[in-house]
Amino acid sequence: MAVVAVLVAGCATDSGPRQPTAEETRARVQRLLPPKTPDAAGWAADIQTTFSLLGLPPTVENLCSAIAVIAQESSFRNDPTVPGLGRIARKEIDSRAERYRIPAFAVQAALNLTSPDGRSYAARIESARTERELSETFEDLIGSVPLGRQLLGGFNPVRTGGPMQVSIDWSQDYARQRSYPYADARSIRAEVFSRRGGLYFGIAHLLDYPASYDRSIYRYADFNAGQYASRNAAFQSAVALLSGTKLALDGDLIIAGGSTDAPGETERAVRQLGDRLGGLAPVAIRRALETGDSFAFERSALYQQVFALADRRAGKPLPRAILPQIRLQSPKITRQLTTAWFAERVDTRRSQCVARETGPAAKRP
Repeated sequence: MAVVAVLVAGCATDSGPRQPTAEETRARVQRLLPPKTPDAAGWAADIQTTFSLLGLPPTVENLCSAIAVIAQESSFRNDPTVPGLGRIARKEIDSRAERYRIPAFAVQAALNLTSPDGRSYAARIESARTERELSETFEDLIGSVPLGRQLLGGFNPVRTGGPMQVSIDWSQDYARQRSYPYADARSIRAEVFSRRGGLYFGIAHLLDYPASYDRSIYRYADFNAGQYASRNAAFQSAVALLSGTKLALDGDLIIAGGSTDAPGETERAVRQLGDRLGGLAPVAIRRALETGDSFAFERSALYQQVFALADRRAGKPLPRAILPQIRLQSPKITRQLTTAWFAERVDTRRSQCVARETGPAAKRP
């Protein structure tokens, strides 16, 4: 019997630690959720299912990261209310009408038409309390009213949604790369506003990409500013040190739609380093910077040479990730908030979550 016990133990060691069952993960999530979370069992089930679908390890750190973002973005409300949403939406309509020189009386006439639910579009916009309600109103307006198509051009101004306030455009791109697992979905936009879809795309955006970060707080900044923004901001800081150029440490390495003939400030600063980069041509610099939204960038010769030079200049290894310096801009935001503020708030919530599982001794990753 002793021999059998040793063999079994050896097999367990060779195959690695036993993975938790779905039931064990759901139970762990329920322990980690903030006290008095409404429908805790339902949230736990959807979070566990999402981790399983995405193939993500349900570690305490990963689970708490997701839980912290949900708590920060929606306080575990699937479709959170937004104060003054109708006013914000009407301002967007009037702004676009002015841009396209559409008379105000024509806009009002279109909004006074009866929508598919029996109310006028104006009444639905005015009474909208959540982004889902407003998004559905705009989808009906774009699809049913000729002026709606002219006014909005297929553009729905509701850009984020769901319990993690994930970008709808990003979610649609992700679904094109990786088939969405729920066959009964009406549309990706509609799914973002559901709990299952909002969690699926939100957790994917937070965790489903490789990164060399030594702290989870950088993923929280990336969630707000774009994947790899924290790594790219550190790269910009190194370039600023070497070139003597003051750069916005925002994680944006190139101008979207730009070219080598019209470089942005980061690209111009990199070019100033000239021969110190081993004679990299502008086209090679541009090609490397274009990979800034992927893990591949930090393997590029440009990235490695810049940090090798910057480390020598500083006399020590520089950080490979910093919190981007971005002021948050949105009609929904009434205070002066930043990406760093967001990341730090989420990290505090993550620390509280970890403590619920392990006690106060392990609050930091």
